[in-house]
Amino acid sequence: MSIWIGYDDREDAAFAVARESCRHHMTMPIPVRGLLLSDLQEAGLYRRPIEYRPSAADRPVMWDVVSDAPQSTMHANARFFLPFLAKEGWAMFCDGDVMFRSNVVRAFERLDNSKAVYCVKHKHKPAKSVKMDSQVQTKYKRKNWSSVFFMNMEHPANRALTIDVLNNTPGRDLHGFFWLADCDIGELDVSWNWLAGVSDPEIEPDIVHFTEGVPSMAGYENAPYAPEWFKWRSDWARGGRLPSVSVTR
Repeated sequence: MSIWIGYDDREDAAFAVARESCRHHMTMPIPVRGLLLSDLQEAGLYRRPIEYRPSAADRPVMWDVVSDAPQSTMHANARFFLPFLAKEGWAMFCDGDVMFRSNVVRAFERLDNSKAVYCVKHKHKPAKSVKMDSQVQTKYKRKNWSSVFFMNMEHPANRALTIDVLNNTPGRDLHGFFWLADCDIGELDVSWNWLAGVSDPEIEPDIVHFTEGVPSMAGYENAPYAPEWFKWRSDWARGGRLPSVSVTR
């Protein structure tokens, strides 16, 4: 088993909250690593061209040329290279803007090896055209399914993710798990990818996903569970450094 958290150098604190809150609740020593675009590029795996285009915001937009569309984080498409990192067993990926509130080992223990992927099957249709830090809110099939998922490296269906496929398929198709039939996708309880401000507030989250913006971003300071997030960030800041995020460690 392994856990991979998407890392974006613009969101050090968010990554630290995700990683340390995950480790804190675990009852088994599952490795928790950062998934870095730069590591995949340096290894010669990630070859998708990226351009930085002007925008109305303070900084340029990352543009994925293959998709002919913007990507809001550095790990937007990098997550699908997981089979070349984890290689065996079950691996979990989650976006860097999450906060764990319980023991993720419980989720691993409920996975069925007959499935290729497990995720929360959201029916999320964003009302806004922008999200965190003025990033474009992209709409696609199976929206937000890929923001937290478990992948079975032994499942034959996942062999479709070759390097050529990963580097030449539009991101919207990758995020929609285009290579999988519905029967290959197991369903997690919504508590494992509870969308702040979107999911049912009566549900007690195991993972809070600040999909529209983490609490440190302007306008999201009062998001659900923001006080917990700020507590984690404060604890990390007192430590004085970001934990190692390299996928090789």
